This record gives sequence, C-alpha cells and structure tokens, in this order.
Amino acid sequence: MSELPIHESVLEADNGKRQAAFEADFAALGETLDRRGIAVDAIVEKLRAFAVAVPSWGVGTGGTRFARFPGPGEPRGIMEKLNDCAVIQQLGRATPSVSLHIPWDRADPAALKDKAASLGLCFDAMNSNTFQDHPDDPRQPLSYKFGSLSHADPAVRAQAVEHNLAVAEFGRAIGSTALTVWVGDGANFPGQSDHSRSFERYLQSARAIYAGLPQNFRLFTEHKMYEPAFYSTVVQDWGTNLLIARELGDRAFCLVDLGHHAPNVNIEQIVSRLIFAKKLGGFHFNDAKYGDDDLDAGSIDPFRLFLVFNELVEAGEALERLAPAHMIDQSHNVTDPIESLIRSAGEIRRAYAQALLVDRAALRGHQDDNDAIMASECLKQAFRTDVTPILAKARLLDGGAIDPIAAYRASGYRKKVAAERPAVRGSGGGIV
Repeated sequence: MSELPIHESVLEADNGKRQAAFEADFAALGETLDRRGIAVDAIVEKLRAFAVAVPSWGVGTGGTRFARFPGPGEPRGIMEKLNDCAVIQQLGRATPSVSLHIPWDRADPAALKDKAASLGLCFDAMNSNTFQDHPDDPRQPLSYKFGSLSHADPAVRAQAVEHNLAVAEFGRAIGSTALTVWVGDGANFPGQSDHSRSFERYLQSARAIYAGLPQNFRLFTEHKMYEPAFYSTVVQDWGTNLLIARELGDRAFCLVDLGHHAPNVNIEQIVSRLIFAKKLGGFHFNDAKYGDDDLDAGSIDPFRLFLVFNELVEAGEALERLAPAHMIDQSHNVTDPIESLIRSAGEIRRAYAQALLVDRAALRGHQDDNDAIMASECLKQAFRTDVTPILAKARLLDGGAIDPIAAYRASGYRKKVAAERPAVRGSGGGIV
C-alpha cells in the first residue's frame, strides 16, 4: 500500500492532544451505559463493522439551478477524487468504499482498481447517468431531454438500456456488485405524457437491464417525487418503486434516498414496509428542509435519521438477510466537501449507535400496554445519549482520528491540493 494522503504524524499529534479528555469521556459514558445494562465495548464493535460508501462526485463542490461556486483544490478527475475519498476514510474510518458515476468517472478499470487498493479503498454500487446528455460520448448520441428508459422513441430507450448494461459491466471489472438506476423521466405539464404508457415503457427497459446484469449483481431502483420533472415523475414514490422491484425479480430492490419524498413523509415507516416486503436495497443518506436539498446527513433532522436506524435495528435478522447498501449522496455548495463527508459519515454512525441503545424489551412492553409516553421515552432516552466518545473509540481502534475534522484542518491537505490543482472558474446553474 502506498503512503496515505495524510502523514501518520498528523494523526498522532492531534490524537495526542485529545487522548486524556477522550478517555475520561469514554469511561464516564461506559459507566452510564453499564447502569442501563449496556456494554459500551459491544456498541463500539458494532459501529466498527458498519460502513457507508462515499459518492465520487461528492468530493467536488456542488451547485444549484442558479450557480456553482467552485472551491479551492477541486479534484480534476477520478484519480484525484479517490485521493480525497482516501482522506475521508483515513481520518473517519467509516467509508472504505466509493460509489462511481459513469460516464463522469470512466477510466481504465485496472488502473482504478490499483489506485483504490493503494489507498485502502474499494468500490460500491455503480451509478448510471441518463438524466443528462453526453455529447462527447459516441455511445450516447441521442438526447435524454424528454426521458430515457421511458422515452417515446425506442431508439432512445435502447441507448439508455445499453448505457446501464455498460455501466454494470464496468462495475464488474472493478469489483462492484450492484447497479443503481435513477432516471429524471417525467413531465412538466398535464397531457405531456401518458402516465400508464410511460410506466410500461420504463418497465420494459428495466426488464432488459435486469436480464443483462452480471449474475452476482443486484439492481437498485430509486424513486423521487419531483425534479427535474415538476408535474409527474415516472418513478415517483416507494409504492411505484416496490412495484418495479417485484416485477423484475429476486435481485431487484428499492433504494431509499432520504431527500426524495414529499415534505413530512414518514420515511422510517417506508423503511419498515420495504423490509417487510424483502425489497429494501439500501439508502442514499442526506438531509433536507424543503425538498431534495442534499444537505449533510443529520444536519437538519437528526431525530428522523435516528428513527430510520431504529427501524433497521428493530428488524434484526430480517435486515441482515437483505444486506442493504449504505451510501452518502449530498451536494456541498458552501462547505469543504471532505469536511462535510467526514461529518456526515459520523452522524450516520451516531444514529446507528443511538438506535443500538434502545431497550427493545421495554419498548415492546410499553407498546403492548399502550403506554404512549413511556414508549416515546424509550426512544428519547437513546436519542438524547451523547455517543460521541463511542464514535471516537471506533475510529481510534481502526487507526483514525479522535476529532477527524480537526485533524484534517491540522493536516493542511486542502491548502496542499489547492496549490497542486488548477483553480476552476465559477459557472451558471448546474447541480453536480
């Protein structure tokens, strides 16, 4: 393995400054949990086994429909993206895998595998792209302006299917075992497209993709209520997504993006239903205030994130059999993307740790007794517990930082890559 992006001495120095306080905090939390019959070391080990993938596109600055303001030292290609992803993993120790987006990240598969291995990384689910045109790709000369897998023109649908199969084959070559399909297909006006015929065409295309996947691949289909279409979206909600997964077969599953629902939708209940249906494929973690805001996970509604993990922990063996994939999917418009991804991975683990603290036997008893207050208190007690020392312990045992953002800033990594990578000019509207 080649030398990691940040020198070990930086971690040693930063951890050294925080070691005594961390040990005192961890010991105090351990005593508190022990009184509740919870072994703190067991929670630490479960956290160490939980990982979440980072999106390759997430290490670049995001944008909105109005503008994009580039940050210093933005990665110019997938190899530099992997360097940034390695920083996130080196300090946070929760993100050993990277999810690629094709054609944005197309490169020689062997070179990609070698680069990732040298940084201690591997590859997660692949992401296809039929929501924008690719004028420089001779394999995709036709426009997706009016849809892709559900397009009225069979030639466009065939092109979109072939693109997805090519992405899956590329993924197979680098060790991925899943393909995520999200399409922006839909309509902006009533009458623009027929709801039934559009969905039938989507299903026909999805069946062709599913039939052509490598045998060890799973297919994750992703729903989204709106955007870029604002009147109707072909795969608009979890019910349609579940219908698709059941139509396709045993290796087709539903992916839940936390920002792809109407405001105030009960996402944790959707998660419960998909587990029951044996069709929960995984998550794209982020947070939102109004819509698909793609803000840092846990930054707006950490209690909702906790409630999602409460359902996952409650599911037990049923969830283990599904082996859902976990990935961050965010747009970092005003922050250093590395810092946002470090923090988000930590907040996702925080929600998981808190969910592990719920007294399940007591909760079921209160539920069966119709004791609403005490059932709520069971959850609130776990959520109110500050598990920061547990997160730090898990990182430390795996060679990471007690305070990963502080260590990152102390490393000077952003300043270093800003000097090495040419500045990128600002632009008009355009999401990553």
